[in-house]
Amino acid sequence: MALSISAVVLLAIIVFLLVRKSGLKAGHAAVCVLLGFYLASSSIAPTLNQLTTSVTGMISNIKF
Repeated sequence: MALSISAVVLLAIIVFLLVRKSGLKAGHAAVCVLLGFYLASSSIAPTLNQLTTSVTGMISNIKF
């Protein structure tokens, strides 16, 4: 559960920075948020969740 909260916070910070620095318009950000909600309730949601879990697992295994 902590991972999903951290991912939400990280994505929110990225969107905020894109709105402030890169010229992403607030309307575009809202469309991206709506797309996320629709993807979460679609049939592809379990696949995206598994992909995200796999990628975070690979990143956590990297030794610096």
